[in-house]
Amino acid sequence: MTLGKVLVTGGAGYIGSHTCLALLSQGFDVVVLDSLVNSSKESLLRVEELSGRRVCFLQGDIRDTPLLKKIFRAHQILAVMHFAGLKAVGESSQKPLLYYDVNVGGTVSLCQAMQESGVFTLIFSSSATVYGDPLEAPISEDHPTGNTTNPYGRSKYMVEKVLQDLGAADPQWNIALLRYFNPVGAHESGRIGEDPKGVPNNLLPYICQVAVGRREYLQVFGNDYPTEDGTGVRDYIHVTDLAEGHVAALRAINPKLGRGCGLHAWNLGTGRGYSVLQMVSAFEDASGRRIPYKILPRRQGDIAESYADPAKAHNDLGWFARRDLDTMMRDAWRWQSQNPDGYVSSTPISI
Repeated sequence: MTLGKVLVTGGAGYIGSHTCLALLSQGFDVVVLDSLVNSSKESLLRVEELSGRRVCFLQGDIRDTPLLKKIFRAHQILAVMHFAGLKAVGESSQKPLLYYDVNVGGTVSLCQAMQESGVFTLIFSSSATVYGDPLEAPISEDHPTGNTTNPYGRSKYMVEKVLQDLGAADPQWNIALLRYFNPVGAHESGRIGEDPKGVPNNLLPYICQVAVGRREYLQVFGNDYPTEDGTGVRDYIHVTDLAEGHVAALRAINPKLGRGCGLHAWNLGTGRGYSVLQMVSAFEDASGRRIPYKILPRRQGDIAESYADPAKAHNDLGWFARRDLDTMMRDAWRWQSQNPDGYVSSTPISI
């Protein structure tokens, strides 16, 4: 007897795969819909290996409304966790229409299929980018949203507004907007982790690829920010903590599991920021490898400092980030050293 079946869109991706593992380990069944545009089915095979349980996988696009309706007819879905979407800040500035089509249009298609099927519990993978360039730090959920600095962030903000309107129009909906900060690390086994296709857009996977020789050096964009060492400061959260936060939100908002709550936003972060150079130093300590870097001009859309006030999630969901920076770095290095080419290779490097 399971607690119910959860549809996880984008479930083969970095955060999605770790959340699938968390769901399976806590007694849920999982159905994954993923286009595999930025992910690998291998991640789900390893989730099955780690959990000893089966994942129902379907390859497809969240904009495919007939496919969505077919999935809901075939499976008795308890809730949806929605990770599917495009997430590269730089690319979003070059291809804004694509980001609005996939991220906003795809979510509208998903919600239409859910509503038609009588499924009204949704956990949405939002982002701290909805806060834009913050007025203060730490950032609480009461901080103004919408002052976004790139199309990716605007697409997340637009989806939040769509879901807020949906929740206001129909009280059957229970929706969690999970605004998370910067996921890093990997499962402690080293079997699943972050495997970006092409040049990494995020800091730690880039550092990891330098460490295993796939990149010559790290590009540090800007060292003239008003921070301690001039480099950007972010709130880095272990991906396993993040996955556990999603399950905590599901338990809280689904009426069959918790109280049901309408629509709420929660920050998922640690409450502490680290600079780029602090991250480099911490990784060097964990891996024993030197990370060469070069300072480049700031990127358009980047901000100086962003870190969370996670108190609301702690109070409402009983959740908080348990894993520290050293653990994040050790787990990230374990994953990358055991999988130097990501999911296409499982031949470890000598360390």
